[in-house]
Amino acid sequence: MKITGIKAWQIDLPLKEGRYNWSNGNFVEVFDSTVVAVETDASLTGYAECCPLGSAYLPAYAAGVRAGLKEIAPKLIGLDPTELGVLNRHMDSVLRGHPYVKAPIDIACWDILGKATGLPVYKLLGGAAQDRVALYRAISQEAPEVMAAKIAGYKAEGYTKFQLKVGGDADRDIDRIRATRAILDPSDILVADANTGWTRAEAARIAVEVADLDVYIEQPCPTYEECLSVRARTTRPFVLDEVIDGVGTLMKALADDAMDIINLKISKVGGLTKARLMRDICVASGTPMTIEDTWGGDIVTAAIAHLARSTPEEFCFSATDFNSYGTVDIAEGAPRRVDGFMTAPDAPGLGITPLFEVLGEPVLVV
Repeated sequence: MKITGIKAWQIDLPLKEGRYNWSNGNFVEVFDSTVVAVETDASLTGYAECCPLGSAYLPAYAAGVRAGLKEIAPKLIGLDPTELGVLNRHMDSVLRGHPYVKAPIDIACWDILGKATGLPVYKLLGGAAQDRVALYRAISQEAPEVMAAKIAGYKAEGYTKFQLKVGGDADRDIDRIRATRAILDPSDILVADANTGWTRAEAARIAVEVADLDVYIEQPCPTYEECLSVRARTTRPFVLDEVIDGVGTLMKALADDAMDIINLKISKVGGLTKARLMRDICVASGTPMTIEDTWGGDIVTAAIAHLARSTPEEFCFSATDFNSYGTVDIAEGAPRRVDGFMTAPDAPGLGITPLFEVLGEPVLVV
């Protein structure tokens, strides 16, 4: 089988809540997502999606996905999409870095492999390690009482895990953490995610102030070294996200006992092939994961569901149903939340079919 063409579509994904706020005053109101198709000479086409969280979260941005695809796509024509190791090594050799650009190519080729074998991607990634995947809800940064009210509403929808967007004023963040923890049940999970927004001094102070609460601290500072320093000052469970961007940083963090949990974002590390490797390293080392991506719609949610479903429950700390945050459906067959859980489709590949009447005309054809 050979790759014969690559296409990309741009689609806007407005938010149901209108706006998503996180650390340092960053926000997004409409997400800019890219849907990718990889076509073959076997009449099989694979699909994927990549949606960076703006341009201030990671070294990635929405227009960069499409610019990178324009650069790399012509160099992939003629490759076998089912030879995923060969494909990924070739992508890394013809485009240094930019893993988020390569991610949708890799994921689309997993979709092709599933369709070619008649198997859902979760079986190819290791099998159904769990039947349904527990979800968390991200709570946009607002006033403490507003965030607490939103958590109460999402609890009524079945969520039991919540990721609180902090990383602002330290006093305000302490109030946010206390107000939201107060309305949760003892069995509910609360993660205070600073998204690199605290200085080391702020993070150290906040860690002391919330030491009596059942709360996880996620990515308090911009650098690995700063986070490691904060980790040494708190007994709260510790999560690393932005600084874990590949196998190398994961191995270093494991050796340094730098965290209890990682946030594994599929496009951040370059796609399902590399995410699976990191997932398996985490399982072997006893490290749970939040399995998700930077953002997206139905197709991103499907990829998350397949990787999460093939991960043992005890190591799948949580996952995300991004397609429930937006107002636009872009594919049929995508996972849907039921009482705070989702599962991966059993159809071959990712199990989704893009809605081309919603996507419109492609912006890139190679």
